[in-house]
Amino acid sequence: MKKKPNILFFGMECVRADHMSLYGYHRLTTPHIDNYLSDDSFICNRFFAPSIPTPPGYSSLLTGMDCFGTEIVALRHKGDLSSNVRSLPEVLRDEGYNSTCIGFTGNAASRGFDTYLEPKVTWGSLAEGPSLKAGSMNDVAIPELERLAGEDKPFLLFLRHLDPHSPYLPPEPFQGMFFQGDKFDPENKSLEKLYDFKPFRDFFATFFPPGCTSAEYIISQYDGAIAYMDACISHILEKLRELGLEEDTIVVFTADHGETLTEHDCFFDHHGIYDCTLSIPCAIKWKGHLKGSVRIKDYCQQKDVMPTLMDLMDLETGIDFCGQSLMPLLGGQERIPEPEMYITECTWQRKHGWRTPEWKLIVALEPDFHYREMKELYNLIKDPGENNNVIEENPEIAEALEKRMLAHIAKREAETGVTNPMYTNLDWNEHGRPFESHDEAYNTLYIGDVGKARALQAPNE
Repeated sequence: MKKKPNILFFGMECVRADHMSLYGYHRLTTPHIDNYLSDDSFICNRFFAPSIPTPPGYSSLLTGMDCFGTEIVALRHKGDLSSNVRSLPEVLRDEGYNSTCIGFTGNAASRGFDTYLEPKVTWGSLAEGPSLKAGSMNDVAIPELERLAGEDKPFLLFLRHLDPHSPYLPPEPFQGMFFQGDKFDPENKSLEKLYDFKPFRDFFATFFPPGCTSAEYIISQYDGAIAYMDACISHILEKLRELGLEEDTIVVFTADHGETLTEHDCFFDHHGIYDCTLSIPCAIKWKGHLKGSVRIKDYCQQKDVMPTLMDLMDLETGIDFCGQSLMPLLGGQERIPEPEMYITECTWQRKHGWRTPEWKLIVALEPDFHYREMKELYNLIKDPGENNNVIEENPEIAEALEKRMLAHIAKREAETGVTNPMYTNLDWNEHGRPFESHDEAYNTLYIGDVGKARALQAPNE
């Protein structure tokens, strides 16, 4: 009888692809992951998290469905994952698997695991000192990997790594690895807008060095957190090798969403459906079973991961996935391309839109706390940074994109029998109703400290 492969799934919180050396970033942030993926693997060059933040992201990754299928779009999601879908651990349980989830207890997106464990360190603050999130993960994950390896069943081990999630507080030597300048330079004005932003500035003060003026320093700490996570992940990969499980285990690296650093004045968070938040890594390795290190150039989405795993494992589930397997692309075959996508966010704003390879339309469903226009249009070819809203110059393009978006919504509503969750999550902000003005949003949404941030986001973030 053919042996069923294990799955080791690294969910790397808030990691944007363009800050990984795996994707060509100028800082060597992921050397261990880079080296690990140098053979028997494939890497998606254009991989997107179309519905952010965490709950919809992992819901899609672990079901193969879009937000209409999972019925999850909001940060502070209320209720369960749709009863009409089956999660990865639920499917694998029927195949005789053990499953463990570490760092994601109580979230609707993590339904169906046999065992839930939590690392000791999950957040942190400047007052507490450097945050050893990934080290704390190892303290739990490595013994659990050993336990699962000792059972007579194949296993799924899902790890939610939080290091790149704010607050960014990597330990030395990662804390000072990528910055050699003066973080207190009085001539540096790069954080002025951030310090003027009332909703978040007090939260930032809990992990910014007092008097810090350099946005580049804070970015270096985000990069350092990724590098620290990468180093700790190498310990888990080494344990996998030591246990003799490399050829028996499919290893997945991906993220729930990316991160805004200084782009669009959405400082050091993950709201805004700009590409810095949507473009994330995805790579899969199965030693001895995949050949070479292949770069997939097609547009891929989170919903493609579960059908890809089922295809790779040769499992027939009978599930009509919304996503598509990536396996045909490895054999030089074709699959139906999906270069256009419906994008959503329900974090600190409620917006949706339509992305094509050339254009992105963003439509606000209520006023936001950044005082942005209710509709934005960006030419992704001429303006990849999405800095120039050209909707006034191109009203016909915006109209055509909105028509395509609304047609897609109508199609998915008809197919699923579900009203678009973006329309029904009216209390996403925990104030019971949509905001009526930018001022109301600005004066209502507030994170004062780490405790407040955790209270607002737990258990979903």
